[in-house]
Amino acid sequence: MGLYQNRIVVKIGTSTLMNEVGKSDLRSMEHLVRVLADIHNMGYELILVSSGAIAAGVNKLKLKTRPNSLRMKQAVSAVGQCSLLYLYDRFFGDYDKTIAQILLNAEDMEQEEKKENLTNTFNSLLELGVIPIVNENDSVNYSEIESKDHSFGDNDLLSAIVATLCKAKRLVILADINGIYDKDPRKFPDARPIERIEQFDETVYSYTATRGSRRGAAGVKTKLHAAETAASNGTDVVIMNGKNPEALYEILKGGSAGTLFPAMRTDALQNGTAQYPG
Repeated sequence: MGLYQNRIVVKIGTSTLMNEVGKSDLRSMEHLVRVLADIHNMGYELILVSSGAIAAGVNKLKLKTRPNSLRMKQAVSAVGQCSLLYLYDRFFGDYDKTIAQILLNAEDMEQEEKKENLTNTFNSLLELGVIPIVNENDSVNYSEIESKDHSFGDNDLLSAIVATLCKAKRLVILADINGIYDKDPRKFPDARPIERIEQFDETVYSYTATRGSRRGAAGVKTKLHAAETAASNGTDVVIMNGKNPEALYEILKGGSAGTLFPAMRTDALQNGTAQYPG
C-alpha cells in the first residue's frame, strides 16, 4: 500500500509553543491551531507530534528552573502533558475539532504486534475525523529527555517515525528557524537559505552549525536526521518557521517555504519494508 496523499504529520517544537520568558505563547499557539483546523477542513488528515511537556510543566508548577534529575523531569513532564493537551483541546475545540492523545515509547516501534496496533489506532482516529496529538511517553521513557546529544531531538525523530508508520505524504517540522542555511544566520549576515536538499552527505550535515533556541532540546542535526529518515521512506519533508503557519498553505499548493527534502523513494513503504532508526 502506498502513501496517503492527503495525510500530513506536523511536528511542533517547544520554541513554537513557548515565549521568550518560558510561558505558553498563547497567541502563537492559537494562530497555529487556526491554520491547522482550516487545513483539516480542506480535507487533509492531520497528525501532530508535539513537544513542550516539560516546559509546560515547569510553567504550571511555577518552578524557577528546569529540573536536572531524571525522576523530576519525568514528573514535571507528566504535569505538563496535561496542561499542554488542555490548551490544545481548548483551541481546537473553538473550531469544532476533536483531538486524541497518543504517548509512544521507542520500543513500541520494535514489536510488530504493537506497531500494527498503533497503525490501526491512528487509522481509526483519522477515519473518525480526529486529530491525534503524539508525544514520547517521558514518564516511563528517557531516550529524549536524558540523551546527552539529544539524539531523539525534541521529538524530531519521533515525527519521522510517525510519518513513516502512518504512510504520510508530508512531514512538516516547525522550528524557530526559517529552514536550513549554509551557515548560522545569527552569526553570518551572508548566510544563504537552502530551498531544496536532495542528498544527505557530509556537506549537508556541515550545516548543523545553525542553532535553534535555548528552549528546544534539538538543533539542526536532529532535524536533518529526521528528514533523512522520513524522506528515505517516501515522505516529503519540510523544515519551516513555526511562527509563520500560513506558509503551510503554500506548501500544500506545491510552493516553496523553508527547506524541502523531497522523498527519495517509495518502494520501502510499498513493499512493507520501511526502515526505522535503531
